[in-house]
Amino acid sequence: MIGPDGSQVGIKTLPEALALAQEIDLDLVEVAPLATPPVCRIMDYGKFRYEESQRAREARKKTAHITVKEVKFRPKIGKGDFDTKVRHVQQFLEEGHKVKVTLQFRGREMAHPELGSKILDGVIEQVGAIAKVETQARLEGRNMTLVLIPEKKTTKKSGSAGPKGEGTESAEAEQSAPESTE
Repeated sequence: MIGPDGSQVGIKTLPEALALAQEIDLDLVEVAPLATPPVCRIMDYGKFRYEESQRAREARKKTAHITVKEVKFRPKIGKGDFDTKVRHVQQFLEEGHKVKVTLQFRGREMAHPELGSKILDGVIEQVGAIAKVETQARLEGRNMTLVLIPEKKTTKKSGSAGPKGEGTESAEAEQSAPESTE
């Protein structure tokens, strides 16, 4: 049995442990039922449950909520519409969302999937700096889909050149080091 302050009280019978817990006006909670003998603890169970729910809530707050946004294109899309939709894709990626780019074919457009591949390649080319391809373009029925995810932002190194020219010595040392090893 473990006391309310976390110290070991020792091995007690169930009636003794319950009486001890009632004296202190706390609950007797079985912590490890499979241990030999089972381990019980004296605690305020209501307070314990409340603290657990608070920890779970904090953990949920810290998780990243990534949603998948979808932008639809057509094979015969005009330049202006294409640029507008690509701007939307860039905006979604900068906000941290995954983007599913869907190219819809109708009728005889299915005979020329290479036109769709050209459009999706154009999208990848324009957003390539801020995104990377998670799922390559593939034809599924009458749709060709591509999934883009935001590129992880790179942080600047603290050793780079600062306002007073700091870091120039280390840059020179790095450049001279490979030359001396050859």
